[in-house]
Amino acid sequence: MEHRAGHGKAPWTLGVALSSALLAGLAAVCSLLAGHHSNEAMIEQIRSSDKWAYYQAKGIKAAVLGSKLELLEAEGRPVAPRDRQKMLDYKKEQDDIAAEAAAGERAAEGHLKRHVVFARAVTLFQIAIAIGAIAALTNRRLFWHVSLAFGLVGILFLAQGWLAG
Repeated sequence: MEHRAGHGKAPWTLGVALSSALLAGLAAVCSLLAGHHSNEAMIEQIRSSDKWAYYQAKGIKAAVLGSKLELLEAEGRPVAPRDRQKMLDYKKEQDDIAAEAAAGERAAEGHLKRHVVFARAVTLFQIAIAIGAIAALTNRRLFWHVSLAFGLVGILFLAQGWLAG
């Protein structure tokens, strides 16, 4: 494209080359952002899964303690107040852990949504670049305008992804 722009038939082909280069730069930025948000979504989901495992561990501890308390009561033996308090503590800890795990899941979903928006921007920029190449090769200015329109929509997706955070 650059060779054709410098030695081509129409001066507007230089605009095609420049706009394509700009769109390629924007596509690279969006690609990095899409990858970043994909990675962050995965990390948040892993952290959330770890929290849910911790939640289950607390539940198992509470179940074991609950069985102990039931056995003591069935035998008519006294139950230590600290054991009853520990049961309440397990319940509160589980509630806190569940809230943290749910927050992590919401964060992962947010990152995944942003990833999708940036990925769409990358796709539109790539389409715009391809149409720009067609414009330069066929010497048809209409294709350049279509390329710019796709690029503009890509910029809108870039803005949407950027502002969504």
